[in-house]
Amino acid sequence: MPLSAQELHRRGVEAANSRRFAAARRALATASARTDDPDLRARIDGTRAYVLAQTGEPAEAERLCREALDRDGLGDETVAVLSGQLGTLLMHSGRLEEAETMLTRSIEAMSTETTELANCLMNRSMLRMQQHRLEACVADLQRAVAVYEANGDAEPLAEARHNLGYAALLGGDLVTALALMTRSRPTLAAMSDLSAAISDLDRAEVLRDAGLTTEAEALLGQVAVRFGAQRMRQARGEAELHLARSLLRHDVTAAERAARTAARRFAALGSAGWEARADAVRLEAQLSSASRRRPSEDEVRRTASALDRAGLRTEATALRLSARRDGGGRLPSVADDAPAPLRLRVHEVRAARAAATGRPRDALRAAAAGLDLLTGWQQSFGALDLQASVAMQGSELVFAGLTAAARTRDPETLFAWSERARHLSQQVAPLRPPHDDALATDLAELRMLRADLAGQDWTTDARVRVLRDRVRERQWSSTGSGGTNERVDLAQTTALLDADTAVLAYVFTGAALHCVVVTPSAARIVDLSLSRVQSALDGLRADLDVAALTRGGPMAEVIARSLDARLAVLDAELLAPVRGSARQLVVTSPGILAGVPWAMLPGMHGTPFTLATSVSRWSADRRRPGENGARIGFAAGPRVPRAGEEIGLAAAAWGTSPVLLHGPEATVSAVTTLAGTSDLLHIAAHGRHAVDNPLFSGFELTDGTLFGYDVDLIPTVPDTVILSACELGRSSVRWGEEALGMTRVWLHAGTRCVIAAPVVVPDDVACELLSAVHGELARGVTPAAALAAASVSTGHRAPFQCHGSGF
Repeated sequence: MPLSAQELHRRGVEAANSRRFAAARRALATASARTDDPDLRARIDGTRAYVLAQTGEPAEAERLCREALDRDGLGDETVAVLSGQLGTLLMHSGRLEEAETMLTRSIEAMSTETTELANCLMNRSMLRMQQHRLEACVADLQRAVAVYEANGDAEPLAEARHNLGYAALLGGDLVTALALMTRSRPTLAAMSDLSAAISDLDRAEVLRDAGLTTEAEALLGQVAVRFGAQRMRQARGEAELHLARSLLRHDVTAAERAARTAARRFAALGSAGWEARADAVRLEAQLSSASRRRPSEDEVRRTASALDRAGLRTEATALRLSARRDGGGRLPSVADDAPAPLRLRVHEVRAARAAATGRPRDALRAAAAGLDLLTGWQQSFGALDLQASVAMQGSELVFAGLTAAARTRDPETLFAWSERARHLSQQVAPLRPPHDDALATDLAELRMLRADLAGQDWTTDARVRVLRDRVRERQWSSTGSGGTNERVDLAQTTALLDADTAVLAYVFTGAALHCVVVTPSAARIVDLSLSRVQSALDGLRADLDVAALTRGGPMAEVIARSLDARLAVLDAELLAPVRGSARQLVVTSPGILAGVPWAMLPGMHGTPFTLATSVSRWSADRRRPGENGARIGFAAGPRVPRAGEEIGLAAAAWGTSPVLLHGPEATVSAVTTLAGTSDLLHIAAHGRHAVDNPLFSGFELTDGTLFGYDVDLIPTVPDTVILSACELGRSSVRWGEEALGMTRVWLHAGTRCVIAAPVVVPDDVACELLSAVHGELARGVTPAAALAAASVSTGHRAPFQCHGSGF
């Protein structure tokens, strides 16, 4: 017996909601041919309109929907449903005010709490989301959630909760955003691949705002391709637009190119509002690039007006602000309750205008006000990668402040801004999370997958992605804020120093390199040659790695000469002008200098020094009661030829009875347990640095990788950690000032000092040097002094260095 038109329509709706559009077309066409009922035919046409809009025919979709609405004899409920459908079509074409009128008419006409009502509420919430009317948006979503729950609609319920996560993202609550999206994704992914792609599109924005741009942009590229394969041109354009916005932060040329592509796609679809949004990103790229053609005032005015007409007033104001960055004219007014990114833009523009007209003090005030605005938002979380995202959100303000501070030629001002930049992602003291068995289980599964996928890019595996997202969501949610760390000023720093100690605060303004040299008696600014430093750094890491692996023969001599030449230049440019007579040094270094092997510079030979995350953190650690070093732990991973010998020699230096884990005993669980009961922990293992997310860095133990996330499961971390593992002293530079790596993971967790190397170190060098370090530590000297003395006594010039508070 043939299926009824009503059943075929139901199946068509189900297929359309699951993004199986070809199946939906077939079912709806057959349903339309089998009914003469005007209400049912109109509803069928409304669903057909939805499918047409999703597959790149928005004009035909609107025509079909309006034609259905104009028919005689329709019931009130059908008119309400079709009005909601038309409102949704208008929203996707960027005509937001018309869309809201139709959706509101539909919502008010529906008398019962049906799924159709919840769908209209969902669509109106998305419209209000685009307008940044978040309170009204959330109210619609919460009402939709209640209706879906009452009707047992699991799939749209997952979509509504996902959208609540997106609203949280727009409100700056990244923790809630990721939690809601991650928990909704399994249901959405079970619906269809396209539902999963839509979920990924929004989650990519969360990752972007958390500073994980490499991962976010890869995800956006993937979903754009998936949408293209399904001929979902509107959705593909949206993915390209979000990609362009992400690229704006670090590659304006690529951002302009992606925005142009998106704008052309929207123009072909007749989506005027979306076209204006893409054009705005293109203009932002041109406005922020010194080498690109600056757009005309008329072009900016036309695009801003188009955004206004589409109801996107926040985006229109942001574009007008950017256009005023380097010129005169009155700035558009921005309300105190405007979205935080827009208020930040005001401070950025004020700082830029002040700098352009030679008013550095005004630029400093504007930049400081903007960063203070960020602080309140930052205090809502304690996770390391989220704290680091603040450096991304405030990077323009930081560089504006550093540049203006350098122009004052005042050491006190430049030191204060150096600390502000260094301290930006450390203002919130993390509250250690409770042990999470589910997180531990997920990490154990990730370890197995990483082993199974050895030799491949394991991060592209679908199972890895699911676990990675779940691990990240749990860590973000569980690591809270435990208070605020204080920044120290120049006077406080000077008071901390003795006659033997100096602070070298290196400052990168985005265009120049300086150093504030602080001693107990004075402070001065030294200008350094950025070009010569960059020239020496170019190729340095390769020389270091090859030198470690090439231990003899003609090639070793060639590499040694090249390496010595680079180190000599770095010593002459970075250290000689600022070294002075101090016997120990506190060094703070911006991200651009993250690759400098300070311990190998000739001027550092025999000098205790520590690479502090900030002088403020170093100051706080000096005041913190230290451990007595009585509990010593060692662990050796597999496939390191002299690892057992290394920890055996090092352990022999201690009169106490250290705990040694080697061979089958050196499991992740055993090592994390040992870390929780040790004052000093030494790990000799193969390490691997994860460029985009250092929390997935780790070192290899008997049963797999100990990740950075595992460190957060350790209730009390050691006072000192020694990582004898290649690459684990390496950092990923994020947003100019911020460098993150496994060392930062331990320091963020509460470790006072980490000794690690940023490049490969030969096993025999590591073995001899670090066993000598333990001999010094056992005598009670500081880690920085122990490392310097060991380098002298063994004659090994190695890149091991102290991070954090080495003395």
